[in-house]
This record gives sequence, structure tokens and C-alpha cells, in this order.
Amino acid sequence: MSSSEMREPTFLVLAALADGRKHGYAVISEVSALSSGRVTLRPGTLYAALDRLRDEGLVRPAGEEIVDGRLRRYYELTDAGAETLSTEAARLQSNADQALRKLRLRLGPAAGGGVA
Repeated sequence: MSSSEMREPTFLVLAALADGRKHGYAVISEVSALSSGRVTLRPGTLYAALDRLRDEGLVRPAGEEIVDGRLRRYYELTDAGAETLSTEAARLQSNADQALRKLRLRLGPAAGGGVA
């Protein structure tokens, strides 16, 4: 997958795992928090995405445990996943910076730089 084709949910799943291993429900919660509630993953969607990301070498299983009689599967970012996330974050930041620069030009000096 090239970084220009990365969808927001994929980006957010990788970002959710950037600070350490998490189980599925924790990833779902973190994706919701990172997106301010705009992206809500269902378990089936998440696990399909994790399987795809595992096949691409971006995440890997990081253990299992039984909690309250339920199996929790943990996942973590691989080095390749961290590099992919870093590249995509830089691409998105560059695009956002360019858009904001264009908006400042549109507003002109009289606007006082209201767009940061």
C-alpha cells in the first residue's frame, strides 16, 4: 500500500498502536478518541483491518490473555508499521501546511493571519 492510498481508519489504527501494544477494544476506543468520535470501528471491521495490516507486516500479534472469561488479543506496531505511520503523518502534515498557507494567501495581510 502506498501512503497516498492510506485511508483514515487505517492511519488511526496504526496511530492507536504507536505508543504500545493494545487489545482490540482498546484500539477501538483509541481510534474514537484520536478522531474526536468521527471514526467508530466495529469489531469485525477492526479485526479485518488488523489481519490485513498483519499480512502487510505493519502490525503483529503481541500476546493473548483471558479477562473475565473473554480472550483478549493484543497487537503492536512493527518497525515497518512505525515507518509507514511516520511517512503518512508527514505527508498529511505537509498537505495541511500547504492548505493553511494557501488560505493565508487568500485572506491576505488585512486578515491579520487569522488562520494558523
